[in-house]
Amino acid sequence: MISGIVTAILLACFLGGIAWAFSGARKAEFEAAARLPLESDSGDRP
Repeated sequence: MISGIVTAILLACFLGGIAWAFSGARKAEFEAAARLPLESDSGDRP
């Protein structure tokens, strides 16, 4: 019984995380984070 409740709670958390990750409100933040490795601000490359 308790394992079923825990499973349902974890499933709800997982689906909430998926909804948060794919929501349009975060698109600009995720695109900015995706560009971070491509930006050069250290000057150690020629």
